Amino acid sequence: MLFDSHCHFDAAEFDHDRAGALARAHATGVTQQLIPAVDFSGWQKLRGVCAMAPGLHAAYGLHPMFLDRHRPEHLDALPDWIEREKPKAIGECGLDFFVEGLDATTQRMYFRRQLEIAKDFSLPVVVHARRAVDEVIATLRQVGGLHGVIHSYSGSEEQAQQLFKLGFHLGIGGPVTHERAQRLRRIVTHMPIEWLLLETDSPDQPGAQHRGERNEPAYLPEVAAVVAQLRGEPVENIADATRGNAEKLFGIGGD
Repeated sequence: MLFDSHCHFDAAEFDHDRAGALARAHATGVTQQLIPAVDFSGWQKLRGVCAMAPGLHAAYGLHPMFLDRHRPEHLDALPDWIEREKPKAIGECGLDFFVEGLDATTQRMYFRRQLEIAKDFSLPVVVHARRAVDEVIATLRQVGGLHGVIHSYSGSEEQAQQLFKLGFHLGIGGPVTHERAQRLRRIVTHMPIEWLLLETDSPDQPGAQHRGERNEPAYLPEVAAVVAQLRGEPVENIADATRGNAEKLFGIGGD
């Protein structure tokens, strides 16, 4: 059994066949998903999607790429949602210095406040860090007392070592299946397995076998197979370890 530690299963791309996609995921052994929010307006839909079946777990947060949708009062609403809904994590939050037009100062405000809320509630954070890994690390250190995952990790091996010391996992998905991702593949080959999580980031970031397609949780076994091949381990070991890592991080018993 596999745990998809980052899947936007509430996205509109799944509206026409969400039940079918869930059935395909279960058929391939993907029995659990962590579904992170991107904006306040989607929190209620996300709650409904997670009620579809056991094994769908919510995280509530404000994604840095959607700054135009965020308002300070959405941050004010987050603690109430946490109290009432008991999510497994805060996120997706973070910093994105790749997309043009996203105000860095505003991103930092939303990111830091979400980290502070996560600390207040002792919840893990699901972090987006694109061309921003050094600043993300610095901010995690400044706030302190945090744990979580840097999803779709794209940093260096040295940055990864810093993150492990801070209590952060690396989320590894479709990019590792591409042969050109040599740095990422080296990191995945040699990193301590206790810090490894598998993800799809569905409907985005499909693997090498699905270029140009909508990604979905049923494709996670392909990520697991590549990771197992890189590490020279049976895929069952990778599945068991990464599922256990996710369940421990998000405070979930085996469903």
